[in-house]
Amino acid sequence: MKEIENASQRIGQYLAQHALEDIFPSSLRQHLVLFQFEPEEALCKQGEAQEWIFVIVRGKVKVYTTSTEGNTLLVNFTSPLGVIGEIECLNGLETLNTVTAVTAVEAIGIHKRFLHLYREEVSFLQFLLHLISDKFYNKSISLSFNLLYPVEVRLASYLLSVTTPQATKVSTANLKDIASLIGTSYRHLNRVILKFCNMHLIDRNRGTLHVQDRAGLEAAAGRNIYEQHGERREYR
Repeated sequence: MKEIENASQRIGQYLAQHALEDIFPSSLRQHLVLFQFEPEEALCKQGEAQEWIFVIVRGKVKVYTTSTEGNTLLVNFTSPLGVIGEIECLNGLETLNTVTAVTAVEAIGIHKRFLHLYREEVSFLQFLLHLISDKFYNKSISLSFNLLYPVEVRLASYLLSVTTPQATKVSTANLKDIASLIGTSYRHLNRVILKFCNMHLIDRNRGTLHVQDRAGLEAAAGRNIYEQHGERREYR
């Protein structure tokens, strides 16, 4: 995690870009910090104390949970304007999930010590309440309903989330981790990968999976079950 210094103008640009100017009172803006995270870097870790609320304004993060047996399960992927840590900071709870950057990420940070000063601000309070209610609803769906989808849908959705039309490759070095994340066995995952290769949706070569037919993967997924779709909700 790297703090970007002298970033007030850049933060202001992000607030304007994402229509958040009315959400954050001017008195709170002086306490906002802009952070950068590198791919695979953690924004927060399950079970640890959370000091910051992060508003994702650039890039994509992966949210997953780990059981007491050490098994991981993918909850979802979050892009702008996803928010991380608001439940934990507001209630003093341990972090519910681990969140790591998939791409380079920029996030506006709000330290929890400032929350009590602004909890009476109506627009900011409504913003947080909507986030929390949406997050609990979406998590209840993702941790149960998503596992009912065939592995083909889960893998296609995962590949769509971790690649772009420009960056089409995924390393096969962590296939066991991917199998765990999407809730299947390593053997079954390899069978589905072979199936996708035979369908010319992807190509497996030299330690990578290369997405050949993104539209075909989208058709296989039906919809990306790990990402939210639709217009951003208004919080004002």
